[in-house]
Amino acid sequence: MKAACFKDGSISIQEIDTPAPRPGEALIRVLYSGICNTDIELYRGYYGFSGVPGHEFVGIVEEVNDNDRSLVGKRVCADINIGCGACRRCMSGDSRHCPEKRTLGINDQQGIFAEYVALPTGNLFPVPENVSDEEAVYAEPLAAALEIGQQIHITARDRIAVLGDGKLGLLCAFALSVYSPRVLLIGRHENKLKIASGNGIDTMVSGDQDLSRQFDMVVEATGSETGIRDALTMVRAEGTVVAKTTSHKPSEIDLAKIVVDEIQIIGSRCGSIPLSLTALSKKLIPVGALTEAMYPFLEFEKGFKHALRKGTLKILLDHTSASNT
Repeated sequence: MKAACFKDGSISIQEIDTPAPRPGEALIRVLYSGICNTDIELYRGYYGFSGVPGHEFVGIVEEVNDNDRSLVGKRVCADINIGCGACRRCMSGDSRHCPEKRTLGINDQQGIFAEYVALPTGNLFPVPENVSDEEAVYAEPLAAALEIGQQIHITARDRIAVLGDGKLGLLCAFALSVYSPRVLLIGRHENKLKIASGNGIDTMVSGDQDLSRQFDMVVEATGSETGIRDALTMVRAEGTVVAKTTSHKPSEIDLAKIVVDEIQIIGSRCGSIPLSLTALSKKLIPVGALTEAMYPFLEFEKGFKHALRKGTLKILLDHTSASNT
């Protein structure tokens, strides 16, 4: 099968073996995928990654190596965390923090920038019929945005700032607006801020006002290693900063401010795929507004270079064209 591979800062489409599903796994034909900022960080050297990246996708189950074949023929999205299945975390139903976990397209698990991928059936979730393929691609990043509301009790009175008007920042602003009408998206790109304001979110250009200690919660989704410093200046004493950025560059923070102002910092990563698919099915989040362009999968390098441009929104890849060649 054809797959997009990263190695030493280069990108190439290569022929590799189609994965054979192990017991308890399914073989999935990828239909559409999305390029994530994490993929860009991997390309730039995060984790010392080489191989097939990618984790945002929708596909069709072609084969199951299991007695239960109910998923065959169904469209699915996937939880990207693959646990060992035997530790305390996995036995409690949460493999996201399994000490031995593999992570789809990131750590010890072939990613989805390919024609096929093999994954455990327990990681797969059927896509509702009224969710299009293009919408379903957003299931994983939307789950990450919705996770904030699973970690923190949010009320309608909370003043919330989201730093960063990129793909994740926009999704976080949309998701948090379900809980509170007092969400402000702060960014540098007028075209992106208009997407939010056009969907009822208050917006502000970064640096327009002094926002020191103005917010009960600040979500840092800038994608920059320096964003956390700005977030700490904007949150009130005893407020909460939610860290979403994963950068290959280290961040510096003012520990004294955290201690003196008794600020909570919460890391927030992946979320519930069933929850995000439900939100997509109910049309709660306008994910289609985030798609900037779609490329045939075989033009992966062209699409990825587009995604590397500063200020780019979501780039999708159509894998169905590769399957027909």
